[in-house]
Amino acid sequence: GVLTSGGDAQGMNAAVRAVVRMGIYVGAKVYFIYEGYQGMVDGGRNIVEANWESVSSILQVGGTIIGSARCKAFRTREGRLRAAQNLVQRGITNLCVIGGDGSLTGANIFRKEWSGLLEELAQNGEIDKEQVQKHAYLNVVGMVGSIDNDFCGTDMTIGTDSALHRIIEVVDAIMTTAQSHQRT
Repeated sequence: GVLTSGGDAQGMNAAVRAVVRMGIYVGAKVYFIYEGYQGMVDGGRNIVEANWESVSSILQVGGTIIGSARCKAFRTREGRLRAAQNLVQRGITNLCVIGGDGSLTGANIFRKEWSGLLEELAQNGEIDKEQVQKHAYLNVVGMVGSIDNDFCGTDMTIGTDSALHRIIEVVDAIMTTAQSHQRT
């Protein structure tokens, strides 16, 4: 499953495309999780299998084609429990989270709680013991989607290059305008 969360950053679509296409290349089913953690908690039509064509012609598009939303429910154990149930229903055991500090912190909490969430779902009769064993591990990959470039452990976050280029374009435009009027 791939989701984008928090604020959008140009380059997120390129990351989504890379995740989908590499997943398909290695023979995995890849799912879009629309609207970030909110879509994972809500489930249903928010979790949809992606294909090669669903990520065609998105490299130049800003924002994120799968949407992004803040999610208060995911901050609670009950919300994470619903999210876990939705992933198990679709057989998702690998999650790629593209977002900033809050998004990646949420992914880490979810990963740490995963086995307890599955046990609770089994105790509540929402999944069976076989599903608990089959989905025993949740593998999480975090990709830093931020224009801030302030995340430890990475040289450049997704969005930084685009933000810097946009700043340069604006400064250049202001300079030519200032020159036209012979003033700063």
